[in-house]
Amino acid sequence: MRDPQTLRCGNLRMEFGKRPYIMGILNVTPDSFSDGGQYESYRAAIDAGLAMVEAGADLLDLGGESTRPGAEPVSAAEELDRILPVLEGLARYSTTPVSIDTSKAQVAEEAVAAGAAMINDVSALRFDPDMARVAAETRVPLVLMHMRGEPRSMQQGDLVYQDLMGEIGKFLESRIRLAEQAGVERNRILLDPGIGFGKTPEQNLTVLNRLEMFLNLGRPLLLGPSRKSFIGSALGKPVDERLHGTAAAVAAAVLHGAHLLRVHDVDGMRQVADMAWCIRQERLIKEQ
Repeated sequence: MRDPQTLRCGNLRMEFGKRPYIMGILNVTPDSFSDGGQYESYRAAIDAGLAMVEAGADLLDLGGESTRPGAEPVSAAEELDRILPVLEGLARYSTTPVSIDTSKAQVAEEAVAAGAAMINDVSALRFDPDMARVAAETRVPLVLMHMRGEPRSMQQGDLVYQDLMGEIGKFLESRIRLAEQAGVERNRILLDPGIGFGKTPEQNLTVLNRLEMFLNLGRPLLLGPSRKSFIGSALGKPVDERLHGTAAAVAAAVLHGAHLLRVHDVDGMRQVADMAWCIRQERLIKEQ
């Protein structure tokens, strides 16, 4: 299947099919599953973001509300207090585009006004009825992710799917239609099948192994396997010992068609993604 061709995100022109792109995770939350509370000051968070840029991140994903299983929501005001100083600081020192990881229309709107170049909505426009309007009016790229339920309850209860890949595909297709009806251009949409969101460890493995099935939706695929619990389940490793498992998942994602990888460990995963891409394409990136 043909890759989507290009997508403009701030000053970054992503040309899919030429190489994979790396999104560095920058969480300014006290309770994210992997790096919560790591940055005790705005300056520390800004420095961490700049270090990821130096390590090879094509863009950064800035989040002010945890989406880990069981996470409780925070107010838009608190989320903005966490992310705006960091967003403004990053813009002062770097031209690398920043995505805002939020499901709140107010946060997305104010973040884009402050310089954010992408909206990454894990709810796929479900949690805030005004988000579709904001995405349309700001005209920045929009990530739509599959998740059943909401973060605080997504791993509870019935995780049975009659047709895992088919149900995820239909969900994403329906969210594309909703976004388009609100005025979001199809060529600005990216899709994320939601590794770790409302899925068992085995289901996450299936999504990774059959990722190419989503290429028929015609939009770039973003995947975020970094340090996720399914790696811990597979390898018996705590969150701070999942680097090698993450590398395997990133390689598999690229080999099966992922265009954009959302990761914590930028330097190593940049190399893993590039190597996997060379294997998939049977040629070197420098030949492009």
